[in-house]
Amino acid sequence: MTTATGTVISGPASDARRPCAGKSGSVLTCDGVTASYGRIRVVFGVSFAIGGGECLTVLGANGAGKTSLLGAISGIVRGTGQMLYRGADIAGMPAHRRARIGLSYVPEARRNLFATMSVRENLEMGLSLSPAEHRSEILDSIVELFPILRERMSTAAGMLSGGEQQMLAIAVALGRRPAVLILDEPSQGLAPAVFDVLQAAFSELKGRGLAILLAEQNLAFASKVSDRYIVISQGNVVSSGRREEIDDRNQIFAAYLGVNAR
Repeated sequence: MTTATGTVISGPASDARRPCAGKSGSVLTCDGVTASYGRIRVVFGVSFAIGGGECLTVLGANGAGKTSLLGAISGIVRGTGQMLYRGADIAGMPAHRRARIGLSYVPEARRNLFATMSVRENLEMGLSLSPAEHRSEILDSIVELFPILRERMSTAAGMLSGGEQQMLAIAVALGRRPAVLILDEPSQGLAPAVFDVLQAAFSELKGRGLAILLAEQNLAFASKVSDRYIVISQGNVVSSGRREEIDDRNQIFAAYLGVNAR
């Protein structure tokens, strides 16, 4: 596929079980990214890079700009700045093309699901962007992550528990064979027991080379799945660090409020 700048970029990896090749180098690099609604700018010049096999978490309070940042990167919110996917600038690319080349977005509250459709039908919707010859293998690899979905294939998505719906929402996104999985508040409203399932799934996905970009408020969950983090306050990055630093709650909460804790 050729971008507006003329750079040719390939689609997702051909190996259905390894969505992104290798753990070296940056899969997604953002430099000076903004997000706006009409004339109102809500995210200001955010920069970061994420490699295959890595989870970067965007932390922040409600209204800090986390969802808008993810929307700008996914193409559903108007954004500016440089957004490089495997070295090619995708800033001017519409959302559906970003999904096709390897960025897969799981919105807050599992809004990528069709409540009246069965688990199988939702999964088939996700698989529709992948080559037909790989769909069976991709489905098997997804169900390995979330075995409960195999038992729920004929169940309407709206009849699942909150945790099962979140597993299905992620599974649908994985059906596109992404290189970058983008999730908005995946722990929201879930029982703590589900966190272990998601943690194990994220660990497996990172082992397969997937890059995970996560927006989250739950520090306990973030500390389990993240490799690095950034904190956003009022649309600006105010702090960043590695996973072990998330346990410094005073520093994180101060960053939430946009003040210097040290």
